[in-house]
Amino acid sequence: MKSDRLAPVEPGTVPDLVELARVVAQQRAEMDRLRERAATTVVVERAKGVVMALTGCTADAAEETLHGRAKAARRTLLEECWITSAGGRPPGPAPARPPPAPTPATRTRRPQRPWTPRHPSRARRRRRRPGPPRPRLVHVDTHQTLARCLLDHLAPELDADSVLIYARRPGGGLELVGHAGVDEGLAARWRQVPPFSGVAVLDALRSGEPCWLENFAEDSTRYLLIGEPPERWQSRVWLPLSDGDDSDLCIGVLRGRPGVFSPRDRTHLHAMIRLCAGRLRTFTAPSEAAADTHTDAVQALFAALPVPAMLLTPLSGASGDVEDFRVDAATAQAADLLGSPSGEPTGRRLREVRPDLTDLPMWQGCLDTLAGGGPYESEPFAHQETVDGVLELATYSVRVSRLEDALVVTWVRHASSDRQEQRLAELQRLGNLGWANWNLSTDEASWSAQVFTILDRDPADGPVRLVDVPALALSDDRPSLDAAVKALLREGQPFDASFRVRGGRDVRHLRLVTEVVADSHGTPVEVHGVVQDLTARRRAELALVESERAILTQHDVLQSERVLVARLQNALLPLPDKVVNLAGLRVEVAYLPAQAGIHVGGDWFSAVELPDGDALFVVGDVAGHGVDAVATMAQLRFTAKGMVSTGSSLTGALARLNTLLLHSRDAHGTATMALARYHAADRRLVWAQAGHTPPLLLRGGEATYLPRPPGMLLGAANAPYFEESEYLLEPGDRLLLYTDGLVERPPENIDVGLARLADAAITHPADGAGALGTLLAAMLEGERRDDVCVLDIRVPQDS
Repeated sequence: MKSDRLAPVEPGTVPDLVELARVVAQQRAEMDRLRERAATTVVVERAKGVVMALTGCTADAAEETLHGRAKAARRTLLEECWITSAGGRPPGPAPARPPPAPTPATRTRRPQRPWTPRHPSRARRRRRRPGPPRPRLVHVDTHQTLARCLLDHLAPELDADSVLIYARRPGGGLELVGHAGVDEGLAARWRQVPPFSGVAVLDALRSGEPCWLENFAEDSTRYLLIGEPPERWQSRVWLPLSDGDDSDLCIGVLRGRPGVFSPRDRTHLHAMIRLCAGRLRTFTAPSEAAADTHTDAVQALFAALPVPAMLLTPLSGASGDVEDFRVDAATAQAADLLGSPSGEPTGRRLREVRPDLTDLPMWQGCLDTLAGGGPYESEPFAHQETVDGVLELATYSVRVSRLEDALVVTWVRHASSDRQEQRLAELQRLGNLGWANWNLSTDEASWSAQVFTILDRDPADGPVRLVDVPALALSDDRPSLDAAVKALLREGQPFDASFRVRGGRDVRHLRLVTEVVADSHGTPVEVHGVVQDLTARRRAELALVESERAILTQHDVLQSERVLVARLQNALLPLPDKVVNLAGLRVEVAYLPAQAGIHVGGDWFSAVELPDGDALFVVGDVAGHGVDAVATMAQLRFTAKGMVSTGSSLTGALARLNTLLLHSRDAHGTATMALARYHAADRRLVWAQAGHTPPLLLRGGEATYLPRPPGMLLGAANAPYFEESEYLLEPGDRLLLYTDGLVERPPENIDVGLARLADAAITHPADGAGALGTLLAAMLEGERRDDVCVLDIRVPQDS
């Protein structure tokens, strides 16, 4: 057995992990080769003994006989030895070579029942003509390769269409470990078979006898047949690894044509299964034991390493893509860095040890390295660890290298100087600034990586000299920057200059701050500078200036509109400067515009004496502010006064005003209104409302809100419903009609404001002129958010 001598590891050095792992792999391959050679020698010597015992020939003659039979049957020597040892053929002279199989054009098939294959476009496998030698069983080392080799051998001999190899697992279920002649989709669906009754493979494994399924109609009622649809294979057989040995492997041969297996076919299949039995054992149980031995050796090697490292083997899913990695070996430091709370990671899946690993860049780095993308090295990251009982924050980076079909992962710890450089680089990146040095004596320059990024300059072009820095600026900024550089070189004056450069598709705003290091004579010998990218801040400043300019312009426009609307409102809604007498009533009016905002609202009133001597009182509130609200207010005010003056009832006037509002220019506008007609002859008050607050009546020191007759908001419906209500006034009564700005204070309920108005009216009774102002002062505290309009109607005591 050959071995490679390991070079001694000097103290203080870290061994080459990839080289050590490569030596382990070479030793593993050498052990496999020697084991294969030993197994072959045993089989050959056993077959020679069988021939010598039956014929009485010498050992050399027995070996020549075996060689002759293998050559005549076009088999390898090992295959012929297995057949001879298992009794597959009697000893004697080598049989004559069979004639070539008939071609498909001349061969006559046995009668077949109609059958439609699962894939109509796929023709039935035909008998192969003599051609290149079939795959040799001695080179088969996996179940998948064995399945393909068996199908190539059995297809021309038995019309075999597919071969499946199942293995029994500890839980009693089955797993498809090898297949040929079936597509990957079907193999994936039948890869796991639970331990149910009525499965032919399990019956064959339990009994140790072949299970022959030669009548599809009967077999489909007894067993759960593999296939989609199952009638794809009209006949099949399941052969356990060896008769009566309670094997865990079973080989299935499936044919597309119906019919029984002939005695010759059965003999052929028995010989095939005996031939495969020994070969299967060479890469099942022995290889697992060998794998355990190699894993222990690799783990022992990794346990002796002084650095965090682990060996990963990729695990593929049904689609062939890598879905996880198995940790074959890992050092104790690696287990700590993985942060696994469940203990030792060796022998487990990597995603089981660290479930969130797929979200980290290391996972993609492993996949890229495995795909041939070269070694991967991660960005440095912080890790908290315990050193001598004290928590310390260390910095590591991960390196992934490929070793044949495996991966070697190592963690590199960065020294404190490396961490300082990393922090400096992060500071420059986060602050979008970098440092630059210019040696004036040697005319050399050095820049940090961030300066190249800021200037959008390729690091391969190198830094520029200080005298050439102004050439990087735009032509408008170049003279001032050039003057600052010359003053520094001539007089040693540091400068702080802003300039612009063209980077990519846009212009970038930069700042260069310098300081000078002079010799003993005061001559500048070195310049230290900081370059900062101010593009984002400059753009924000420009955006802020533009926003302020737009706000001022808009404010001027709105202020002009307010002045215009206020003048228009004063022209359309003149306020009396003293108490007015209407139909024997004393009326005082108050209108207070909102203090919040710069728009004028749509609150309005009307108090006029009608031609018949009665009086009309109206208060209303148009939704919205500005010119549109004032225009709607004027339209409603004059229309209501005109309709009532010409004989319309209050409810009729409200209905027509609703129609007018629906068909006005602002079709979505709404308004509230309260109309009251006072009959002077009998002091009768008739009133109606459209979504408005009720009038407040004060009589004998008590405040009462008049019951509201039904009425809907104007502009809310095409066919609204309104009613009138009557009330008799008495001498000394006081009636208040008002808009909602007097009682509303968001976010409180309006009922609170109505109660507050009633209390204030009782507290501040009408004792002559100016009483309304006192009431408003008590009600309106703080800033007004809405217009307020109030009609204060009083019935004299002597009326």
